[in-house]
Amino acid sequence: MAKLELRGVEKSFGANRVCRGIDLDVGEGELVCLIGASGSGKSTLLRCINLLEPIDEGEIFLDGVDIAEPGLDPEPIRRRIGIVFQAYNLFPHMTAEENVMLAPRRVHGHSREELRPRVTALFERFGLADRMGHYPDQLSGGQQQRVAVVRALAMRPEVMLLDEVTSALDPMLVGEVLDALKALKADGMTMVVATHEMSFAREAADKVCFLSDGLIVEEGPPETLFTDPKESETRSFLARSLK
Repeated sequence: MAKLELRGVEKSFGANRVCRGIDLDVGEGELVCLIGASGSGKSTLLRCINLLEPIDEGEIFLDGVDIAEPGLDPEPIRRRIGIVFQAYNLFPHMTAEENVMLAPRRVHGHSREELRPRVTALFERFGLADRMGHYPDQLSGGQQQRVAVVRALAMRPEVMLLDEVTSALDPMLVGEVLDALKALKADGMTMVVATHEMSFAREAADKVCFLSDGLIVEEGPPETLFTDPKESETRSFLARSLK
């Protein structure tokens, strides 16, 4: 059984049909990359998986249970599925450590003292141990994005969704965030990553899905999809993206 399964997921905003019957399987510990032009449906799909957007039709299974069933409380599900956006969304008046501790304290009722060893270990793991007391405006973009990843991990999610987490960064800072994602994969975290970083998708993904106009046009292991795409639309996108 896949960790995460999508069956016939549909999502529209008014007359705009953004997800058009999407099927997707994500295995335990897999890293799946979603690629495609802006507006192809990648971000909306991630928001649907996290239940930030209610789907119009279809099913989303987490460990075999349909989490998209109408009337289901989304909050327990969101604790199991972390999401990180391209905007870091850190509170400017809080230190990095305070930003990371906020949700576990509010949601789980943990004290700072209870959280400190685990949070400190996360900061150390992502090379941020000396930045815990810094405010967001004292951190580089890459450091802020890594703090956002640490914040999501502090909730101990089973699945991580990452939406174009490098697109707002200076090219010099992209590598440090992608290295953090590779470290997560090495730890066995199940991840779905929307990305424009083709080299990352090629190197790190177990599976790559090419989306266009709300559909997964083609999917497969990166060595196949990047070197021998079957669909003309995939070939055309890759020809533009890999220049």
